Amino acid sequence: MEKTRPIVILKKKGGHGGHHGGAWKVAYADFVTAMMSLFIVLWLLNSSKKVQEAVGGYFKDPSGTAEKIGSTMAGSGENFILTKDNMPKLKDQLEQKIRQLTDFEKLKSHIDMTVTSEGLRIELMESAAGTLFDNGSPKLNNDGQELLITLAQELGKLPNKISIEGHTDSQAYALSGNYGNWELSTDRANAARRLMQANGLGIGQVTQVRGFADQRLRKPDNPLDPSNRRISLIVQYTVLNNDAGDAKPSAEGDEKKPDAKNATPPAANSGKKE
Repeated sequence: MEKTRPIVILKKKGGHGGHHGGAWKVAYADFVTAMMSLFIVLWLLNSSKKVQEAVGGYFKDPSGTAEKIGSTMAGSGENFILTKDNMPKLKDQLEQKIRQLTDFEKLKSHIDMTVTSEGLRIELMESAAGTLFDNGSPKLNNDGQELLITLAQELGKLPNKISIEGHTDSQAYALSGNYGNWELSTDRANAARRLMQANGLGIGQVTQVRGFADQRLRKPDNPLDPSNRRISLIVQYTVLNNDAGDAKPSAEGDEKKPDAKNATPPAANSGKKE
């Protein structure tokens, strides 16, 4: 009788073999990361210099406290430097903020912004009833305070220097012989400075506070027009010094200092008022 062959039962265990493990996922993730990095580098190589500086500035200073390099006007603003090329952007941004004021319809005809050789000039004009100040007084009313606080919060985000001017019309100030348009224009400019510095404008941002009385009328042909009574804010240009790597105020917004070696002797006093 022949021997019966043993019956062999093969059982396959569930699951994948060793070569089907998860190691491929790690390699694939590394590959995707490398490809993404390659695409970013290629994109940067074909981007403008401004974009390259903005991206590089972020990696150098992620907290956003760098002095020169920022993102856009829609960003924090704290590291955005205004030059002649991008000053109109600030004008547009401020106009959008001012439209959000409570009494914008009442104030819009008394606000004028123009880009000049000095920088962005913001004119806040009075009306016959008093738009910003109480009549004949350096005390700001509610509308004037709200407007100046809004401007201070926006301008305080910038490194640019600010000049503040006060102007009056040619109407004689009749309250006191010792107080006139010169004092009133200066006091109003200082009142605007104090309020703005208490609400966002940097202490070192204001470089000049000037009172001109009626010497720089907005409407010379009508010296008694209420719009001659105004506060002017000048956001000065900033010139970037690429060699030194820092920003300096524009010479157009600052007084030029004579060279001591080439200075000429002062001329005889001609009696002309500076």
